[in-house]
Amino acid sequence: MSASTTPGPDSRPSGGLDLSGRTALVTGAAGGIGRACTLRLATAGARVRAVDLDAGGLTDLVAAASGLPGPVEAHLLDLTDLDAAERAAAGIDILVNNAGLQLVRPIEDFPPEVFSRVLTVMLEAPFRLVRGALPHMYAQGWGRIVNISSVHGLRASPYKSAYVAAKHGLEGLSKVAALEGAEHGVTSNCVNPGYVRTPLVERQIADQAEAHGISPERVVSEVMLADAAVKRLVEPEEVAEAVAYLCGPHTSFITGASLSMDGGWTAH
Repeated sequence: MSASTTPGPDSRPSGGLDLSGRTALVTGAAGGIGRACTLRLATAGARVRAVDLDAGGLTDLVAAASGLPGPVEAHLLDLTDLDAAERAAAGIDILVNNAGLQLVRPIEDFPPEVFSRVLTVMLEAPFRLVRGALPHMYAQGWGRIVNISSVHGLRASPYKSAYVAAKHGLEGLSKVAALEGAEHGVTSNCVNPGYVRTPLVERQIADQAEAHGISPERVVSEVMLADAAVKRLVEPEEVAEAVAYLCGPHTSFITGASLSMDGGWTAH
């Protein structure tokens, strides 16, 4: 679509979803899936706390959200500061745990300090964010927790010990939150995309090429998309639509679920 035909922000909530009066927090908001989720929730009228370490990316995000029905507030935060993460979630109605990092290495070569950091950012921090968010959600009898998991929360791949371990743990955390939150009107679900067109995945291509000893082109066709029936990457906006759906008024009976967006990968 050319610039001359690109529509400006609509003053009405998009797609019939109205989150006016709700406050959301999205981690890893400066780019990729987090950016798409932030803009989608703000378009639906939510006030969004955009959490990231990337100050420049947050500045760009706030500018991109200018004029949307819901305001976007930049929160510069290192999620390894677990106490700060928990405090940041106080008073929110919607939590989107999205932040992540990746390193592709065989287990015997995987740096223990990186393994620890991945688990901290992708499992401990979501636990602390959920912990910080639940008192307000329980008090009002409504809340939505959406955890951006992965097909790797359901399946394993070689050379991704930390990422796979973190995503499997996130699946378990999400289900426990669903069971505990049900009587309080709080749902907790995972969204499980395959490879998404994000900077994180672009960086993985080079790592995978080195780990497997093949070209980047073969990584995409023979590794990333080998088990998918739909032979393309997922777009961040597609993931954001799934997140928005789970935050809507007609999904109160969907909890403890894992919504696969993997192009048929887990259908095998």
